[in-house]
Amino acid sequence: MEKEEKMHIALADDDLEDRELFRDAIEELGLDVELTLFSKGDELLDYLHDSHEKKLPHILFLDLNMLCTKYDDCLSEIRRHSKFKDLSIAIYSTSGAEKDIHKTFVGGANIYIKKPNDFEVLKQSLHEVLKINWQFHTSGLDKGTFLFRI
Repeated sequence: MEKEEKMHIALADDDLEDRELFRDAIEELGLDVELTLFSKGDELLDYLHDSHEKKLPHILFLDLNMLCTKYDDCLSEIRRHSKFKDLSIAIYSTSGAEKDIHKTFVGGANIYIKKPNDFEVLKQSLHEVLKINWQFHTSGLDKGTFLFRI
């Protein structure tokens, strides 16, 4: 019997402290996952575009304000390419503004998570989001299920 594939998670966030908290939360959850961290949008996009040599992450946590210098916007650049159509994207942001939520929903993100200020809430949020069966979640996506709240 073939061993179940390890979940691959990627986080693109230009804030070092946020990346470290995210990594610590994943580690404390004790999940057997592969975690790839990116500090720049261009690094993430280069990695994804070069993915014929690597496996795409199962889910990408993308900071809303991730700076991209080669492209207008990381989310729109990812969604421009059909090879990324099945990539689940969780917007991970400090913003709770309706305009940001709407923009990323229309832009093709799968879920929007406001970064919690509390480490335990972060762990609980990540645990819940990673339990979602993305294959089925994305097929019934609507704005009511887009904003994740704990």
